[in-house]
Amino acid sequence: MKEYKVVTPKLGFRNTVEKLEDLLNNHAREGWVVNSIVPNQHTISYIVLERNKNR
Repeated sequence: MKEYKVVTPKLGFRNTVEKLEDLLNNHAREGWVVNSIVPNQHTISYIVLERNKNR
């Protein structure tokens, strides 16, 4: 069974790539995998993460 988590990243205007990498790497350490990224014009609105619930 899978579980899902929706994240709304607050990246700001500076170092956005590095901040996004840090956010994704921190969640990956907890077993989360990116399922989808929902864009909104020039930003990312939501990131949907998933992982196995019974891990």
